[in-house]
Amino acid sequence: MPASDKNGTGSGRRPSRSDDTARRASGARTRKPAGHSASWAMRSAAGQLEELLGRTPESVSAIKPTEDGWEADVEVLELERVPETTSVLGTYHVTLSARGELLAYERTRRYTRGQIDRRR
Repeated sequence: MPASDKNGTGSGRRPSRSDDTARRASGARTRKPAGHSASWAMRSAAGQLEELLGRTPESVSAIKPTEDGWEADVEVLELERVPETTSVLGTYHVTLSARGELLAYERTRRYTRGQIDRRR
């Protein structure tokens, strides 16, 4: 790894005390590494659920950040039938840590592909 990548200055030199003082004076704060995006969390949830269930997820129908990570609802084809509208799908509620590790999952719904939710 080049020296410029190690110290974050981009110049290949070690940051001086004056560089640090200038950064603080300009209002810049030392930041933690940026959090992961929703698309990253979606891929992580779907991939790990596929590993556990042995079935490929069809889609992620909901994703939201939490204080501790992410929660997602993942749609999985559970029973393929002909015609496709009679195939059985399951909705799985997945909880991920901030690092993307699957902490828990639970099937919350089972339905046929052609089924339409009623208004509440």
